Amino acid sequence: MSDTWLVVGLGNPGPGYSRNRHNIGFMVVEELASRHGATFKTHKARALIAQTRLGIGGPRVVLAKPSVFMNLSGGPTAGLAKFFAVDPGQVVAIHDEIDIPFDTVKLKQGGGEGGHNGLRDISRALGTKDYFRVRAGVGRPPGRADAASHVLRDFSSTENKDLPFLIGAAADAVELLIAEGLTAAQEQFHSA
Repeated sequence: MSDTWLVVGLGNPGPGYSRNRHNIGFMVVEELASRHGATFKTHKARALIAQTRLGIGGPRVVLAKPSVFMNLSGGPTAGLAKFFAVDPGQVVAIHDEIDIPFDTVKLKQGGGEGGHNGLRDISRALGTKDYFRVRAGVGRPPGRADAASHVLRDFSSTENKDLPFLIGAAADAVELLIAEGLTAAQEQFHSA
């Protein structure tokens, strides 16, 4: 097994989507790149990637933002996993989660996709559901509002005040997951 991890932020490409709830994955990988002084470059697997190490002598991490719409995230994810020889057990997908309250972070490995088409496409392309997910809570839409419309809208002005904390917490969760494992990360973030 290689010491390389692939961390894929899910989102939609283009400026019109950049501040949408659905693009929280992109925001988190951008935060991780910024923390580690890594710059994004275009990769032939249809993604922007930035490479870094977590700490001196720590594991190599490939941060990725697929350059395709979220529902097609599987191709770039599987392509990068193959290119960098990363086992699905060292792939982390960061995504928005409507079943978790805004400003909450949860982690899991495997399991269902909860109706998330980006995750469904990654599971299909990797041939397994056994990869890590860092789930950033964006909350349910009010009343009977459509969930798809909700995630394709920008965060509210109230949410925007706390958004940096959510992005920071999700980035912390990724670092802790890679450094100390799923149990340690869940203990810290699920008890919060």
